[in-house]
Amino acid sequence: MLPEVHGWLRRRTSSAGDWPVQDLVAAKGETTVSVVLPARDERETVGEIVGVIRRELAPLVDELVVIDSRSTDDTARVAARAGARVHAQDEILPQLKPMDGKGEALWKSLAVTSGDVLVFADADIRNFRASLILGVLGPLLADPSVVYTKGCYDRPLHGTPNGGGRVTELVARPLINLHWPELAGFVQPLAGEYAGRRSALERVPFLTGYAVELGLLIDLLELAGLDGFAQVDLGSREHAPQCTEALGRMSSQIMLAAWSRLERQGRITAAAAPSLRLTQFRRGPEGHEVLVRDIGIGERPPMITVAA
Repeated sequence: MLPEVHGWLRRRTSSAGDWPVQDLVAAKGETTVSVVLPARDERETVGEIVGVIRRELAPLVDELVVIDSRSTDDTARVAARAGARVHAQDEILPQLKPMDGKGEALWKSLAVTSGDVLVFADADIRNFRASLILGVLGPLLADPSVVYTKGCYDRPLHGTPNGGGRVTELVARPLINLHWPELAGFVQPLAGEYAGRRSALERVPFLTGYAVELGLLIDLLELAGLDGFAQVDLGSREHAPQCTEALGRMSSQIMLAAWSRLERQGRITAAAAPSLRLTQFRRGPEGHEVLVRDIGIGERPPMITVAA
């Protein structure tokens, strides 16, 4: 690990318990806060998450928005009933051709929120705690030099305390250490719980799909430098695990995100564009069936460049 990353870890890493709600209310001042939950078919968890935020964080959170990403269940109704303001992803900036995935939902949330600070959290978290929001919000309210805060946590899976985070350990972390060692101090670079200042988030592009978190880390590093980042230990986080096939598709998008940033930074020259198809296999009654998936990612420009 680079010496400057060691120093950053000491200076910029805290724990959720370091940021009690009463201290953040005092530090908030005139700063406005928006919490955004991107959600697709999350009726089982989104209502509880919205309820916890409304009950426990009302003095801090000025608006709570759920971006419904083409749910086929009643996620939108459950979220609205719990007290969130709900926007359908494709109804935001309808003059633009729709794109797919989480990154699209997060980018479009910039157009329907007004907070000086935005907090993003996944909508599939089980046993949600208010500290997941408090933790990533704390450094931004306490220190004006921080522009982006990333959560980290243990990832329990099937009884193993740290059995989750397989895409991080097998794909994202090796890529980061190889090409962006300044970011090697992030425990969970793909974590879905993070927060940033609108003034920074509106000045960087958003990759779509599962590529969004890695893209934001790399692009905000260029914009703000490592010392503009902070990391907060949120304890433990539990959500429904994905199957291996889904993790393969996620990994492919992470690799494409890295490729796009290496190319943009002039660090690779492509002899040919990478394939946007992933071939996978599933055993069926007559042997292995071939599954071909589209794993292409899109990109939205900095929101500050988009006319309303």
